[in-house]
Amino acid sequence: MGGQVNTLGIANTLRVACLSASVWTLASLAAVPQAAALDGWSDGARPIWGGDVAREQEQFERNRSMMYRKRFPEFMTGGAQPAITPVAPPVIALNKPEPQGTIIVDTRGKRLIYVLADNKAYQYPISVGRIGFTWTGTQKISKVADWPTWTPPPEMIAREPWLPKTMTGGVNNPLGAKALYLGNSLYRIHGTNDPKTIGFASSSGCFRMMNHHVVHLATMAGVGTEVRVVSRY
Repeated sequence: MGGQVNTLGIANTLRVACLSASVWTLASLAAVPQAAALDGWSDGARPIWGGDVAREQEQFERNRSMMYRKRFPEFMTGGAQPAITPVAPPVIALNKPEPQGTIIVDTRGKRLIYVLADNKAYQYPISVGRIGFTWTGTQKISKVADWPTWTPPPEMIAREPWLPKTMTGGVNNPLGAKALYLGNSLYRIHGTNDPKTIGFASSSGCFRMMNHHVVHLATMAGVGTEVRVVSRY
């Protein structure tokens, strides 16, 4: 009889513990919308937790390593260069005046803003530099190129020796349909051959856009356009 009492007591204790954990979990989940709202989330966007980001980055690096395990030829052809129809992104309202024609890159928000008249702006989703490759500052566009040739800099070749020395422009080229070069730096705003990376921190410091978006941006932005890169806007 004593053994039965102990068993029932243990079972009851476990049930109470599970119930408490469930109540705590529900309370935590219930607090998410409020926390998300305070952090500026809108339009139904879901919060990205720190653990999610780390797991996504780890998975990306693992896939990338497997993809590039085989050394590429030194000189590669980028493939076809089809005509890309420009597509405009959503227009948003800005909460403070900005100079019309300015580009603002919000690295935390993974978005690029092109300022229009009347405190409005185009907002494009982008990919930004992964951990260790983020930067902030102001540059001006120094060159715009269609289907640019890709020549990885020596620093990138040192990190990833399997990369080609150069690749002509085309649909297989990681710079995509167009590139807007930022000053004399190695950084660019450019298209991509891998749309899945948009919205993630996955580059070596450049800002990737969907090809139809970068073509649209280039109809307005050109040599001399100011680009302001900030950690949060």
